[in-house]
Amino acid sequence: MFDYLRKLLNKKLVISQCLVVLLILFTIHSSAQLKTEESEIGLGWSNNSVNTVIFRNSALTSFKNWQFSAYYNPEGKMVLAKRNLNSNKWETKITPYSGNVKDAHNCISIAIDSDGFLHVSWDHHDTRLRYAKSKMPFGLELGEEQSMTGDDETKVTYPEFHNLPNGKLLFFYRSGASGRGNMVVKSYDVKTQKWTSVQNNLINGENQRSAYWQICVGKKGIYMSWVWRESWDVSTNHDICYAFSADGGQTWDKSTGEKYSLPITKSTADVVWEIPQKSSLINQTAMTVDEVGNPYITTYWSTNGVPQYKVVYFFAKKWNLIDTNFHHNPFTLGGGGTKRIPISRPEIFVNKSMLYLLFRDEERDNKITLGYLNLNKKQWNLADVTDYSVGQWEPNFDKELWQEKKELYIFSQNVSQADGEGLTKVTPQPVRIIALKKLPILN
Repeated sequence: MFDYLRKLLNKKLVISQCLVVLLILFTIHSSAQLKTEESEIGLGWSNNSVNTVIFRNSALTSFKNWQFSAYYNPEGKMVLAKRNLNSNKWETKITPYSGNVKDAHNCISIAIDSDGFLHVSWDHHDTRLRYAKSKMPFGLELGEEQSMTGDDETKVTYPEFHNLPNGKLLFFYRSGASGRGNMVVKSYDVKTQKWTSVQNNLINGENQRSAYWQICVGKKGIYMSWVWRESWDVSTNHDICYAFSADGGQTWDKSTGEKYSLPITKSTADVVWEIPQKSSLINQTAMTVDEVGNPYITTYWSTNGVPQYKVVYFFAKKWNLIDTNFHHNPFTLGGGGTKRIPISRPEIFVNKSMLYLLFRDEERDNKITLGYLNLNKKQWNLADVTDYSVGQWEPNFDKELWQEKKELYIFSQNVSQADGEGLTKVTPQPVRIIALKKLPILN
């Protein structure tokens, strides 16, 4: 930012332009690098971003003082890892399972059920379900690959697990292809150790479009938001929609309290923020919920050629917007495949009056950055989490530890990504976990 101001001054631009930049400086304060603790797990595949895509949910999770992670190693083998949270030493196991690491969609999603069994799903992009669970509680040795229910398991993409407060485990994924997919939900009962179908078509693309969603679980239930995409082209993303379930995904409500008639379609969706196509609206970002049950959705889109992070949130019986001006240079989203984008998709979390965004930006040398503000004042501050680049990394953090202790544990790796599902030739980079046990708080 200061270099940018110097350039303006050196070009002898008019005073009014300099005053605008000074106003930005006073609006966004860049504080010193945050105090962190790092632990290294091992070397991971880094020729694309498959280990760090945001839709992994989760790359990192904890249960009863044990933390688990997973990643692909340089040979494309899936590696599982665990540690006691009192130690920086990780135990790792190279599994017999591999993934098509050349496609950044084919990430690994993990969860721990309430009996301590590790559940893993990996290697999906319109392909058959790949799923296994550990042989023993807290173990890293997986059993054989297995089906869940056997239904709608031939064209799976974007699998993700979510733990419910009642001990059940939910599994969400898209059945079908980009631009013509439906949303499937399954539930795992730890008592019977069986999966059952909850929804075989929760959000129906009507063979014309797909929903790209983000989900969080709060004390009151399951919160879900999504954008519609009209084709394989990311430029056709539009609108932010919303649904809530208080009964484990059986029934769903709009933000008005009105019950959905399932499946949800484009004509029945609760559009909470209208965004037209060709707005560089990104898909599959993140959402969270505050202590009283208000949902917060974060994404980015452009209104003037420069995409900016934005937070759409429900408060005082209406949807509101918090904008940012972190990014300065224009870019346009368009085309298919995994994109090489100047900024990452953001993660979001809330603690009382504090709102946090986790991201990286090429304009900040691709360091991991934490944006934060007091919701009562809405003045953004920025702080570096790392003093080194993480390339095309996107954020994943341990949501269980955040909920329990309000400590932030981040999955990190310096990865590359060529545009349109391409590969780069780089040296394998270490997978690290970065801990921020004390986050900045503004009064």
